[in-house]
Amino acid sequence: MYAKEVKAFIHRNRVADVVTALNAAGFRNITVVDVQGILQALSGKEQNYSVEIGQKVVNEVKLELVCDNESRLAEAVQAIRQNAKTGQPSAGWIYITEIQSVIEITN
Repeated sequence: MYAKEVKAFIHRNRVADVVTALNAAGFRNITVVDVQGILQALSGKEQNYSVEIGQKVVNEVKLELVCDNESRLAEAVQAIRQNAKTGQPSAGWIYITEIQSVIEITN
């Protein structure tokens, strides 16, 4: 069984385009979670000071999905990379991890 999890940390203002591109490629089980991170801010409006962390943070999005073959994995990564661009040298990160097992929840 081939299963890889894709996690991408991207700027919040790019998530709609990324999800639209992934949906157009046939991906449906996509999770989107608001998180705070230390990406380079696009503007001062995007950055806040976190008392808990003790430094400036950016409100960003963690996007997650699972791919069941190498071809789908390459499609997902390409859709994310093409649509998460911000014009900065670094606009986020994509992580790929192997899933050891998949268990369906049934009745």
